[in-house]
Amino acid sequence: MTDSPDSPSIWITAVPPFGPEETGVLLSVDVTSEDPGERMVSVLLNRGHEGEEGVFYLLPFDLSARYERGGDRLAVSIRASRQVLAADLADSTDTLHEHLAALAADPADDDQVILLRREIVTDFAPPERDGVKQPVLLIDHVGPATLAELFAQFHEGEAGFAVLKAD
Repeated sequence: MTDSPDSPSIWITAVPPFGPEETGVLLSVDVTSEDPGERMVSVLLNRGHEGEEGVFYLLPFDLSARYERGGDRLAVSIRASRQVLAADLADSTDTLHEHLAALAADPADDDQVILLRREIVTDFAPPERDGVKQPVLLIDHVGPATLAELFAQFHEGEAGFAVLKAD
């Protein structure tokens, strides 16, 4: 996956639906992307359970995230169960199921595959509460967009947020 300077696809920011006080990690997923990993994330977002209007929560075995720090960089990997993904792609008419076998396995769990990995230079450390790391937020949208455009799309009902458990 390649990110252009105009659309980095990862930010450390406050997210309007959750309030201006709580800064966190936000990743964007373009539902029209040609990247198989982004397209698979889009498929699994349909498994979300709606909370606040336009905000969906996913079960950890559907989609989850992992934080990794390397020097001045924070990396976030989005993972899914190979079995859950295979079941969701079984009836798909596109070629996504052909890409599933080529996905890298999560080093900590052979059944988990890594769909996306994004990095950002930051000193931000995701906070923990009672030993649980702050969730990662995904915003799904159509086409390339700046952060301001993503928030505008959300407010217009053209984008949605998903909350992913992180470790």
